[in-house]
Amino acid sequence: MDGPDQIGPDTGPKRTISDRFGRFVRSFTTKEGLIGEYDYAMLFKPRLPFMKKSRSRTPFFGLHEKIPVFLALLLGLQHALAMLAGVITPPIIIGSAANFDTSTSQYLVSTSLIVSGILSAIQITRFSIPKTPYYIGTGLISVAGTSFSTLTIADNALTQMYKSGYCPIDPETGAKLACPHGYGAILGTSCLCALLEIGLSFVSIDILKRIFPPLVTGPTVLLIGVSLIQSGLEDWAGGAGSCMSNAAAGGSAALCPSATAPHALPWGSAEFIGLGFLVFVTIILCERFGSPIMRTCSVAVGLLVGCIVAAACGYFDPSSINEAPVASFIWVKTFPLKIYSPLILPFLALYIVLMMEAIGDVTATCDVSRLDVEGELFDSRIRGGVLADGLNGLLAGLCTITPMSTFAQNNGVIALTRCANRKAGYWCCFFLIIMGIFSKFAAALVAIPSPVLGGMTTFLFSSVAISGIRIIATTPFTRRNRFILTASFAVGMGATLVPTWFSYVFTYSGDNKGLIGLIDAIELVMTTGFVVTGLLALILNLLLPEEDDDEEEEDTRLLDGDATTTSEEHNKTAAASEDATNVSSENGESKLTKLS
Repeated sequence: MDGPDQIGPDTGPKRTISDRFGRFVRSFTTKEGLIGEYDYAMLFKPRLPFMKKSRSRTPFFGLHEKIPVFLALLLGLQHALAMLAGVITPPIIIGSAANFDTSTSQYLVSTSLIVSGILSAIQITRFSIPKTPYYIGTGLISVAGTSFSTLTIADNALTQMYKSGYCPIDPETGAKLACPHGYGAILGTSCLCALLEIGLSFVSIDILKRIFPPLVTGPTVLLIGVSLIQSGLEDWAGGAGSCMSNAAAGGSAALCPSATAPHALPWGSAEFIGLGFLVFVTIILCERFGSPIMRTCSVAVGLLVGCIVAAACGYFDPSSINEAPVASFIWVKTFPLKIYSPLILPFLALYIVLMMEAIGDVTATCDVSRLDVEGELFDSRIRGGVLADGLNGLLAGLCTITPMSTFAQNNGVIALTRCANRKAGYWCCFFLIIMGIFSKFAAALVAIPSPVLGGMTTFLFSSVAISGIRIIATTPFTRRNRFILTASFAVGMGATLVPTWFSYVFTYSGDNKGLIGLIDAIELVMTTGFVVTGLLALILNLLLPEEDDDEEEEDTRLLDGDATTTSEEHNKTAAASEDATNVSSENGESKLTKLS
């Protein structure tokens, strides 16, 4: 491992104040400090078929090594762009589900960017807790962004709130009105449940991995992605609002996003599908032919291309951008924090998933940063990362935004750019905060047409599902593990595909609020597929005994090797046995002939 990483667990080599000041001055007054000798052309060089591949390798910048100021700034912007789509998507979707007006949705996007920058700095800095061996944060480029996992829970909860009367509905038209109380209940409940992850951060990492192995977290993450893809495709076809539900009826009610929009079309129109497909294809082309910067920011590039075409074709409504304030910050708008009891169990399951994701993401960040992935320092980084992840969930709720979790996208940026230096991470935090403060930028993001956003989010949500598959792939496919996966997927996948399957089990219609709350909690759990899968996998993993190694190996060979291979081997064995018998018979006959 790199030498400086071994000196001091958090801050690298110890230096005096005068040394630090002198190094700071040289960074901004010398060519070496400002630009260095980095191959900047490599970052922008595309991978076109007729271009020769460059064989030169750029230097690797470790955690505490010197890095040119301009390079740190450039790579920090690259990290921020790689995070951008993931940070802005959840508040846009949740704001739509809560039927907020445009200004409130703009505020949520701005706040999401600002809070992401602030909480990422906590992870990157790594604070020591006085008089204890514990730390807050990883000390790596571990960034925090708004969690996708919250979307399914929040959407189901808001649907239930409108159904029960917790959120208002216009009595004359039946239209759902804005529900700040429901959003505040989501925030308050998430703050309460974040205490679980904070408490689990002090438990031994080995114990956590034993209780929550990939066999439990993998299918849970997979179903989170699967449940989100549906909302992505709904937006891709025009939007998930009333125009989708009225698509079959036709008329002005089926026009998306509304009949008064600049370029209103029926839900599912070819123009909408084409816009989303343009974003999707752009992402693929960036991955195939793009430069390293374009590849790591491919989702943002696809979003930009889609916005340019949508603006040229008249899909944008600039009025909301013109009316947006110049600047925004946290707590410009507030929501009443409450505890919504039906949400407690789903959020507890969510924070367990976020904790295991954080462990995997921090491990991957250590690996691409060329740091040890075992030992006391590594365990300290894991524990500090999980603690910061839980605190970030709590602080995000207090800052009026849904839970923040550790992002994995930035590991790809580290691997491509060969830069694991924390200065790039700090510049990333700076750019995120600046993007959030200037609310005109957030207003432009909120004004993005649904088909453009849908083409991008479908790709992002699919990547969440693939992450779950990757986690499952680390588990050996023994008969026991296949049984657990099958049993947990059976109900969880069914609840994801048919979310109303448990909505009519209870028929109570009395005035007992406690009983109504319990029924709502059970319904919310049973209609949230990834929660059902996670609970079933957890219980079965603890109850079913482990099999013997020999039995597991035989079962794995029979299941993974397939019956065809086994049958062929059996036929070969039988043929070999028959040949041996014939040879033995022939030898016996020749011996008898000689004897006679």
